[in-house]
Amino acid sequence: MLRPSSVAGERAAPRRAREDRESGSRAGEHRALRLWLRLLTCTQLIEGHVRGRLRERFATTLPRFDLLSQLERHPEGLKMNELSRRLMVTGGNVTGIVDQLAREKLVERLAEPADRRAFRVRLTRGGERAFAEMAREHEEWIVSIVSGLSRREHAELLGLLAKLKQHCLEITDRKGPR
Repeated sequence: MLRPSSVAGERAAPRRAREDRESGSRAGEHRALRLWLRLLTCTQLIEGHVRGRLRERFATTLPRFDLLSQLERHPEGLKMNELSRRLMVTGGNVTGIVDQLAREKLVERLAEPADRRAFRVRLTRGGERAFAEMAREHEEWIVSIVSGLSRREHAELLGLLAKLKQHCLEITDRKGPR
């Protein structure tokens, strides 16, 4: 069975429809590890579905969608370093995506008056329309994915994940990054 350290190899190998990471855990492994593996599996399954749908329906990628999403939330635009920080990627990655989107006239660069070397990136009207269509369908895909849970289960899961997130933040604040 697949182990967490074999992530890169999984992409090359075909996966069985019902296979998940925690199925490969050993009987003696801690339940917390199995839970983490289940969360990872769900995240990767959802992300893979969304990536595929974005590619099929809009001929775009998840990083491009994420960048457009950040700009949609900030109509005044964002500086490149802000985009990089929000997307948690390097400036070089953001530059490449912005260059592509600018060529497609989905975003524009605006001079930053306070700093001649800096500029803001914002959506164009065409970018706003294109993203609105993508966002509508993206929401439908996510709603469809989680429709296997009841409203009560949604609320329970949200509550449990919020509790886990808070604990993670407390642990990382106390211990700092490793």
